[in-house]
Amino acid sequence: MKTNRYENVKKKLFLSLALAGLLQTNQVFSVAFSPDGKRLASGGWDQMVKVWNATTGQKLLTLKGHTGAVYSVAFSPDGQRLASASDDNTIKVWDVTTGQESLTLKGHTSVVMSVAFSPDGKRLASASGDQTVKIWDATTGQESLTLKEHTSVVMSVAFSPDGRRLASASGDQTVKVWNATTGQESLTLKGHFSVVMSVAFSPDGRRLASASYDKTVKVWNATTGQESLTLKGHTSVVTSVAFSPNGQRLASASGDQTVKVWNATTGQESLTLKGHTGGVYSVAFSPDGQRLASASDDKTVKVWNATTGQEFFARRD
Repeated sequence: MKTNRYENVKKKLFLSLALAGLLQTNQVFSVAFSPDGKRLASGGWDQMVKVWNATTGQKLLTLKGHTGAVYSVAFSPDGQRLASASDDNTIKVWDVTTGQESLTLKGHTSVVMSVAFSPDGKRLASASGDQTVKIWDATTGQESLTLKEHTSVVMSVAFSPDGRRLASASGDQTVKVWNATTGQESLTLKGHFSVVMSVAFSPDGRRLASASYDKTVKVWNATTGQESLTLKGHTSVVTSVAFSPNGQRLASASGDQTVKVWNATTGQESLTLKGHTGGVYSVAFSPDGQRLASASDDKTVKVWNATTGQEFFARRD
């Protein structure tokens, strides 16, 4: 009965995405820069993880092993490993130099929507359609915590910069903040009116940003949970949000086929990046803040100048 309920949650979510024009085939769901900014990783519908040269767009690796769509990718802080989360209910960890699979983490009972490394690279966090967040040992693959307070699919997870807290975004319209060591819930942020698709800590750990199906981005005080900004401008679901490395800007990706860049203090929109021909699922700043990468329903990964909005290159995944 539990499995059926989880599968129904997933099907309802995917149906809503399809109705919004966000679910086709062969789309790219996630993109991430390596810590040195030299590589990009992407994951998508084709069940593969791909690694690209972030300057030239040349494909460097294709990682095969998942048996379902790949919804999230994340580099380890040292850039030597890559984690991927999949519709096959697993997380895989890969050696980025050899392309060899080093771990498969099993424990979720539904689609894994998001994965994140802790800042020290010793732990992994995952978010799932089974309504839980799990924390794992990133070396052994052993599960250390399961966080169970959400009442719907968990869409996104992020560690605070000091690794002490974990934030999660859910279909229950909330963002939760947890003690990443004990698993104790410390905050529940309420304000969105629909599924919260993505969550990110600011580089100083003082703020949280969230992106929602309600077409908004919100910025919150990460200590008190108080909402400080609501960013309005997208005309469809906002799927992903990311702070710039200096914390001064926010980038958001949307089903309206655009990426927007905002002033993270005032909430003023500074750029709209147009070029995708399908909904945009994921956005990431390069470590130096000079570039943005985006992943889209149009089956491409694009890299942009984060100041001017100029498109550097696009690669078909």
